Amino acid sequence: MRISTTSCLCPFLVCLCFIQRCYGASHHVPAKVLSKNQTKLANGETEVHHRPKRGWIWNQFFVLEEHMGPDAQYVGKLHSNSDKGDGSVRYILSGEGAGTIFIIDEVTGDIQATKSLDRERKTHYVLHAQALDRNTEEALEPKSEFIIKVQDINDNAPTFPDGPFVATVPEMSEVGTSVLQVTATDADDPTYGNSARIVYSILQGQPYFSVDPKTGIIRTALANMDREAREHYTVVIQAKDMAGQVGGLSGSTTINITLTDVNDNPPKFPQKNYQLYVPESAQVGKPVGKIKANDEDLGVNADIKYSIINSEGANMFSITTDRDTREGIISLKKPLNYERKKTYTLHIEGVNTHMDPRFSYLGSFKDSTTLKITVGDVDEAPVFSMDYYIMDVYENAPSGTEVGAVTARDPDSRNSPVRYFMDSKEDGERYFRIDESTGVVRTTQPLDREDIPWHNITVMASEVDNPSLLSHVPVTVQVLDVNDNPPEIATDGEVIVCESSRPGQVIQTVTAVDKDDFANGQRFSFALPSQLPVNPNFTLKDNEDSTASIIARRRRFNHLTQELYELPIVVWDGGEPSLSGTSTLTLRVCPCQRHGRIRMCQGEAFLSSAGLSTGALIAILLCIVILLAIVVLFITLRRSKKEPLIISEEDIRENVVTYDDEGGGEEDTEAFDIIALRNPAAAEELKFRRDVRPEARQHCIPPRGHRSPSVELDEVDVHEFIKQRLVDADLDTSVPPYDSLQTYAYEGQGSPTGSISPLDSPGTHSEQDYNYLDDWGPEFQKLAELYGEAESDVTT
Repeated sequence: MRISTTSCLCPFLVCLCFIQRCYGASHHVPAKVLSKNQTKLANGETEVHHRPKRGWIWNQFFVLEEHMGPDAQYVGKLHSNSDKGDGSVRYILSGEGAGTIFIIDEVTGDIQATKSLDRERKTHYVLHAQALDRNTEEALEPKSEFIIKVQDINDNAPTFPDGPFVATVPEMSEVGTSVLQVTATDADDPTYGNSARIVYSILQGQPYFSVDPKTGIIRTALANMDREAREHYTVVIQAKDMAGQVGGLSGSTTINITLTDVNDNPPKFPQKNYQLYVPESAQVGKPVGKIKANDEDLGVNADIKYSIINSEGANMFSITTDRDTREGIISLKKPLNYERKKTYTLHIEGVNTHMDPRFSYLGSFKDSTTLKITVGDVDEAPVFSMDYYIMDVYENAPSGTEVGAVTARDPDSRNSPVRYFMDSKEDGERYFRIDESTGVVRTTQPLDREDIPWHNITVMASEVDNPSLLSHVPVTVQVLDVNDNPPEIATDGEVIVCESSRPGQVIQTVTAVDKDDFANGQRFSFALPSQLPVNPNFTLKDNEDSTASIIARRRRFNHLTQELYELPIVVWDGGEPSLSGTSTLTLRVCPCQRHGRIRMCQGEAFLSSAGLSTGALIAILLCIVILLAIVVLFITLRRSKKEPLIISEEDIRENVVTYDDEGGGEEDTEAFDIIALRNPAAAEELKFRRDVRPEARQHCIPPRGHRSPSVELDEVDVHEFIKQRLVDADLDTSVPPYDSLQTYAYEGQGSPTGSISPLDSPGTHSEQDYNYLDDWGPEFQKLAELYGEAESDVTT
C-alpha cells in the first residue's frame, strides 16, 4: 500500500519491522560453528562436515522521496541468523549510495537515508549486504544483493512541453468540429497511485470551444461562428493530476484559434446609382473610370467578376477586374462623339467567381448597379472628308493650273471656319500652293514628268478660332505625260563594219529610246534623211517592229583607205503629235573573222587604252624572254648535277648503281644499250635487227596513195614473218631473260570494206560547213581561212 506522506508511512514501517522480528524469531535456526570441517574415521577414511547455510532476514526496502525532516530517514534493518545479539556480528553495506546516501549500524544492522531523494532522478538503488564475524572477520553469510526503492509522492505538476499552440478552424463550422489536440506530461510515477493521472479542463474560451477531459481534444462548442464578426479566439486549457481530486497539481497552456474564411457573404455595391463624366476626346482602349463592389470575405472568396449586361453600354464600353484592388476598370471601346450622343447608361453586375454550395440557401452571390456616363464636349481639330487624296495634272501645264481640292470641317457643334495651308518643311511647297479658304491646290510652276513623276505633299487644316488644333492629310499628285521628248537611237558604242562585208549584208540592228511614257507601248519608225543624197555605202531598212537594220550596199571595205563612216538616221515616235529626232551613227571598218567577228580592232583598242608605246612593248617582251631563259638554265643545271656514288671512304656499303631511265618505247634509240650484258661471242653472231620490217614481195606495187589496205596486206606475208621471229627467239640462248614474250599486233587480213581514207576519195564538192573552225581558237585560224576561201571559190 502506497502512503502519500511521511507521517502516515512511519507507523506502517514500525509494524513492518515488528513483523520482521517475529518472523525471524519463529524461524531462527541457531548456528553451530565448527572448529573443523573434516574428521578421520576408525577405518582411516575422512568424513567431510558441511556447514549449514545461514539466511538473511529482510524484505524489500522502501524510502520516501523528498524527505524534509531534520533526522535521517529510517529505511530498514539487516539481520542474520548467526547474530546472537552479543555484538559478535558486524554488518557491512556496499553498492549505490553506500556510505553517502545510505548508512548502516554495524552492530544492529539498521539502515538510514541521510539525504532527500528524488524519484524522478533515480527510482531505485542496488546495494550489497555482508555479515562478518567481528573477531575473525570471516563471512558468516554470503554477500547478497538487495534493492531500496524510492517511493513516489505527487511532487510534479503536469506541463505542456509544446505550448502555446496556434490553430485554425473554418468559420460557420458545425458544433463538435475538431480544432486541435493538446497533451500534457507528468514526471510522477504513472504506475503508483494517481500522481500522474491527468484530467483536462477549459479555463478560458467558453462557450465557443470545449475540451475532452481525457484526450485533450478541443472542439467547437458554438454553431455559426462568423469570422466577419470575430476572427481570433484565445483558449486556456488546464491539466490536473490526481485525477482531478482536491490536492492535485495542475498546469495550463494557451491556444490561439483563428477562424478561416469561407464564401458566406455576397458582393454588395455601396450605391445603386453612379455617375461618370467622360470627355469625347478619350482614347479608345484607355480606362475612363472605376467601380467596386464590397465583399466581406477574403482571398478567392472575395473575387468578383464584373460585366455590363445591357447592350447600349456593352457596345461602347468594356469592364475588367483589377486583381489587386478588385475594382471594375471601365474602358472605352469606340470613339465618343458629343454631337451624336451625350449620355450612356450602363447596367453593371458583380458576381463571386468561387461559390460554396453549403451557403446557397443565403441567395445568389451577386449584385448589380447602374452607371450613367455623361459625354463632355471638347473642342476638336478639323476633320478631312477623306483619309488621303490622289490628284493628277499634265506636265508642262502653266503655273496656276488647278490640281484638285481638299475639304475639312469642324466636328464641334459651333462649326468654326477652317483654314488650309501646306507643310513648309516639305519640298512640295515649291511646286504647289493651296487656297486658305477653299482648299484648292494649284501649281506654282510647270512640271516635268521625266524629272519627278510623283509629288507627295501634306495639307494641314486648323480652326480660325483655335489655330493650335491641327489636322493633317497626305496628298499625292501624279504628273501625267505629254509627248514632249523626241526619240533617239539607242547605241552602246561604235558600229563595226567588217572589211569582208558583202552587198545586202546586215551590219547591225538598231533600236530607239524615248523619255516619254506611252500607255500602249512605244512605236518607232526609221528612215534616212530625205534631204541628203543617196548613201553609196549603206542603206537602212525599217523592220516595222520598232527596230531598223543597217545594210551594206557595196563589197569590200578597207580600213586603210577609210576607217570611219557617219550615217544619220531619222526616228519618229507614235505619240500625238508625233515627234522625230535625227541621230548620227559612227561606223568603224575593221578586219574581221567570219560572220563579222572582230579581229584587229580589239587589239588596237587594247593597246591604245593601255597607253603603251612600241618601245615599251618591246622592253616588256625582252624581260619576259630573259626570265624564261633563266628558268630554263636553272632547270638544266639541276638535271645535270649528279650525286657521288660513294660519299666517303669510311662509308662501306654495297655499291648500287641506279638509272632513272624509264625508256622511250620502240622509238627510243638513246636508252641504255643492253647488248653490253650479253655474251660477246653470242653478240657477234647476232647480226640481224629485230625491229626490221618484213620485206615485201618483189613484184610491181602501185603507188601508196592509190592502194587500199587490203591490197597492201596481201603483198606482205605477215604470218611467215611472225613464225620466223618466233624460231629466232627460241634458238637465241644468249639474251637474258631466256624466256621472253614477243607480241606482234597482227589483226588478220581480208577486210571487205575497203579503205575509208579521204585521200582515195574523188575531189567532189562537199556540203560540210567548216564554220566551227572559227570557234577552235587562233591555232585553226589559218585552216578556217583556207576552207573559207575554197568555199568562196566554189560558190563563185
